[in-house]
Amino acid sequence: MDSSQGEMTQKQDTTLGILSHIAGLFTSWVGPLIIYLIKKGNGDKFSTDNAREALNFQITLMLWYFLCFILSFVLIGIFMFWLVALGNLVFSIIAAVKASEGAVYRYPLTIRLIN
Repeated sequence: MDSSQGEMTQKQDTTLGILSHIAGLFTSWVGPLIIYLIKKGNGDKFSTDNAREALNFQITLMLWYFLCFILSFVLIGIFMFWLVALGNLVFSIIAAVKASEGAVYRYPLTIRLIN
């Protein structure tokens, strides 16, 4: 493989890493899961790691949203829902920026179910 193909593959890997975080904003866990399953066996470590982190974060968010739903019966969950949604937006953007810089972002307060 010549250097132009290697550079193109690296750019595609970086793009998929960014996309896995942004897809989480729009598709919840489905987008990161698709990218993770496609790239998992191909040896593309960067995009696989980013997709895994995004997937773990989105799964954790589902648990947070469920907790907000339960707590909405005592009204505090309604406010917490907006905090969780804002956290999703902020942390996903931070993760996408880090992926564009070539780093894997570790989301805070995330349960890492997928290893």
